[in-house]
Amino acid sequence: MASIGIEAISLFGLPPVETVNLAADLGCTGISTGLTSFPSGVADYPPFSLRDDPALRREMIAVMTDRGVSISLGEGLNVRAGTDIRDLAGDLAIFHELGVRRVNTVSLDSDLARSFDQFAVLAEMTAEAGVELTIELSPPLVVNDLPTALAVLRHVNLPHFKLLIDTMHVVRSGATAADIAALDPALIGYVQICDAPRVPTIASYMEESMYERMIPGEGELGLRDIVAALPHDRFFSIEVPQRSEALAGKGPRERLGKCVEATRRLLAETEN
Repeated sequence: MASIGIEAISLFGLPPVETVNLAADLGCTGISTGLTSFPSGVADYPPFSLRDDPALRREMIAVMTDRGVSISLGEGLNVRAGTDIRDLAGDLAIFHELGVRRVNTVSLDSDLARSFDQFAVLAEMTAEAGVELTIELSPPLVVNDLPTALAVLRHVNLPHFKLLIDTMHVVRSGATAADIAALDPALIGYVQICDAPRVPTIASYMEESMYERMIPGEGELGLRDIVAALPHDRFFSIEVPQRSEALAGKGPRERLGKCVEATRRLLAETEN
């Protein structure tokens, strides 16, 4: 049975303890988080740093234990031009302290060959830490479609290195439900679920991705067929930032509550 989580970008900087409590109140069992807050320009939440604040880490561990919520995905261990992924060993150790058993990566380096090699290094690091690693494809990035992401997995060739399926990115990159159904389910580690128009209505892909996605089932991605093609014993984590709704005064509980209900319906309707 699928577990439902809430992705950090849906919340525009809501601090991590508040995010855990929101997830628990909505009946979710996971959240994603980076180690630091990022200014969204949408909500005026206080900044936080799980990297620099040991007391906050202790509070997070306590509230997660109390509320039955885990960090289902650690974010921020990304390949970047001019840096070495080994420099993020300290961040990986902090995620491990927080009980994180899965971290995600993307490449922000346009050099595909170097990205492949950096992914391999990170995969070795996470294997030693006992942490699953996922790779996320996105059309604006160097790993921009499903064939390239699969090539990365073949290059690294470690069983704990898996695909993260972001439903918007995968469909917009050209993949179909049939393509997903043809994958070995063991390659799929995590799902970020949202909906969107088939053709972008916002000129900047990254702006749309970070600020305006749609409630699952209300867009044009063919989400029912996509969800039916995915293994249901994974985290289906809601990545639905809605800047327009937030600026109209709708709080995170109202925005995300609708997404949780819609995701539960889709999962129930597509259960094998």
